[in-house]
Amino acid sequence: MKIPQPAYAPSRRAFLATLPIVGLAGTRLIAAATPRPFRIDIPQSTINRIVRRVKDARWPDRIEGTTDWRYGVNWDYMKALADYWTTRYDWRTAEARLNRYPQFMAQVGGYDVHFYHVRGKGPRPLPLILTHGWPGSVMEFQEAIGPLTDPSSVGGSAEDAFDVVVPSIPGFGFSSKPKVPIGPQTVARLWHELMTSVLGYSRFGAQGGDWGSSITTELARSFPDSMLGIHLNAAGGGVSAADPSDEERSWQRASAAFRTAEMDYFNEQQHKPETVGFALYDNPLGAAAWITEKFRGWTDAGTALDPALSKDQILTNIMIYLVTDTMATAVWFYRGSLDDVSSSGRGSRSGRITVPTGFASFPAEMLALNPPRSVLERGFNLVHYSKAARGGHFACFEQPQLFVEDVRAFFRRVRG
Repeated sequence: MKIPQPAYAPSRRAFLATLPIVGLAGTRLIAAATPRPFRIDIPQSTINRIVRRVKDARWPDRIEGTTDWRYGVNWDYMKALADYWTTRYDWRTAEARLNRYPQFMAQVGGYDVHFYHVRGKGPRPLPLILTHGWPGSVMEFQEAIGPLTDPSSVGGSAEDAFDVVVPSIPGFGFSSKPKVPIGPQTVARLWHELMTSVLGYSRFGAQGGDWGSSITTELARSFPDSMLGIHLNAAGGGVSAADPSDEERSWQRASAAFRTAEMDYFNEQQHKPETVGFALYDNPLGAAAWITEKFRGWTDAGTALDPALSKDQILTNIMIYLVTDTMATAVWFYRGSLDDVSSSGRGSRSGRITVPTGFASFPAEMLALNPPRSVLERGFNLVHYSKAARGGHFACFEQPQLFVEDVRAFFRRVRG
């Protein structure tokens, strides 16, 4: 199977005017606005303001005798994080790392969509779009871009190369903001337009966890003819069985207990996003506490006080929200998952996903998003299932090597 190559180039407008673009299915792709090169360059005054707000913050009282995270974010860890933030953390170093790979802006469905687009080095790179969730960002995939696009450089096979696209969801990071909450249906439509009309791929693969899983699944549901395959590291409950197995009953009980203990944030963000926005917007320390608690609770940290990510990683991810003023609009996505009806009219269909699907089960993933294989098989055309030795909800962020290996293994099955 021949993998389609991207159509745009500096002379793309002239090129499109003279040549039809034909993909795997023989479909002519419609010309779209040429992507504009983009680099992150945050004004120093913005960085200074954020750091000053952290330095000047008044701290809440500390609950005595607590050495863990049972009451939420750990006070001592937050104190250490804030001290590091204001004395040692360097946004410019982080910014330079974020600018290592080519980035672009493109008008897609009325939004300015920010994305990385890195061409693969191999005989037939497979187009692959990677989607983040909340409270993540495009930073989650930074350490996977190199190995996925240039596997030979890390001892792999050039046959496994991908053309990697990593976009920021509108309302997150460097993409423009929606005026009302949007959800997975709209973003799946935007991603399909980005990959086909803007970048010229008639068929492609997709990967996601958290909201990225919902968006990726919606891509497969709404645009199956465009999808080579989807890879997930988190998934919803799938299709219930009339007579669930003992393993499935155990998972259902554990998931229900998890939701009771851990999903208060979800309900508040989904039902009262404007209230959460007022609490977090222009409040760097509060935003950091809100996000850091999730990075500790959802990562494979074991009994350690610190999350399974470094302070630099956590702070850079937080700073992406703060320097772009998207703490509020990112939260809107939770409400958008309820309210959003895509203008494509394709959303909210139920039924089994027929696109070939791979699933990587990471041991510290949220129970509700880590169903047994039998549940996944009822809901998806599951052709690949694996269990990672370590890692949690932020699979690529925590374990980029294991993530890359599993993505490669799955997509070998659908390359043809």
